[in-house]
Amino acid sequence: MRVAILSRGENLYSTRRLKEAGEALGHQVDIIDTLHCYMDITSSKPTVRYQGEVLPKYDAVIPRIGSSITFYGTAVVRQFEMMGTFCVNESVAISRSRDKLRSLQLLSRKGIGLPRTGFASKPDKIQDLIKNVGGAPLVIKLLEGTQGIGVVLAETNKAAESVIEAFMGLKANILVQEFIKEAGGADIRCLVVGGKVVAAMKRQAAEGEFRSNLHRGGAAQLVRLTKEERATAVNAAKAMGLNLCGVDILQSNNGPVVMEVNSSPGLEGIETATGKDVATMVFEFIEKNAKPFATKTRGKG
Repeated sequence: MRVAILSRGENLYSTRRLKEAGEALGHQVDIIDTLHCYMDITSSKPTVRYQGEVLPKYDAVIPRIGSSITFYGTAVVRQFEMMGTFCVNESVAISRSRDKLRSLQLLSRKGIGLPRTGFASKPDKIQDLIKNVGGAPLVIKLLEGTQGIGVVLAETNKAAESVIEAFMGLKANILVQEFIKEAGGADIRCLVVGGKVVAAMKRQAAEGEFRSNLHRGGAAQLVRLTKEERATAVNAAKAMGLNLCGVDILQSNNGPVVMEVNSSPGLEGIETATGKDVATMVFEFIEKNAKPFATKTRGKG
C-alpha cells in the first residue's frame, strides 16, 4: 500500500517510527508537511497539491496534527476524505478531541467517568463556580493549553479566585476542575488502536510537580490495567470516534476518570516504557481497514 504521514517533522520520533514500521511491512510511506499542502477544491475531482504537483493517490493517511495547526490540519485531512482516502483518524474526530470542553461534554453524555468540571464566561459569583467543583484545591486549565502548559493548581479558594479573575481578564477560556488528590501526581496513558488498548503506562510527576507530562520531567513505567480502566479508555476513544488515540486516566476514589483524549499521541514514551511496537500495530490496523471511501463519521457531537 501507499501511505502518507501528515507531519511537520520527518525526524520526530513518532513520525520516524511509523515510517520505519510501514516500510518494514513492505509499504511505501511518504512524509508530507501538513502546512505545505494546498487544496484544489473542485466538483467531482478534489485534489491535494504539494510542492507544485498533485499528490498521488494514497491508500491511507496517518494524521499527525499538532494542536497549533488543528484548523488547517483538519482541513487537509478532510480533503483526503473527499478524495476517498482512508484516514486513520477522521477530521471531525480530531476536531472533537482538540476542543477540551466539547470532548468533556461528549464523554459526560456517554456516562464516562470525569472529574467534576465547571466552565463559565463571566460568572457573577466565582465563589459558586469554585464551590460547585468541590472547592480548593482545584485545577484551572486554559482550553487551548497542551503538554501541561496553562494548567494551574490553586491550593486555596482565594488563590483560585485570583487565578480565575486573571485568566478572565485576559479573555481566556478556562475550565475549573476538582483536584484528584488521591492520584498522587500520577496518571495512566492508554494507547488505543482500533478499539483496543494496545499499550499502557503510568506516568508519575516529578517531585514538587502535580502535572505528570513526560515533557515536564515525569517518569513512565509499565502498568497493568484493571478491567474498568481498560473499558474507560476504549469507551472514551469510541465516544470521540478515534481509531488511534491516547487516553489519559486518573485513578480516583470513584473509579477511573478521563482527563484528556489525545488524537496525535506520541509514541516514544509508551514504546520505551512498555517495549511494545505500537507503530507496527498502527499499520496492522491500516492493513485490515484501509478501503476506498471507508472513512465514516463515527461518534456524535
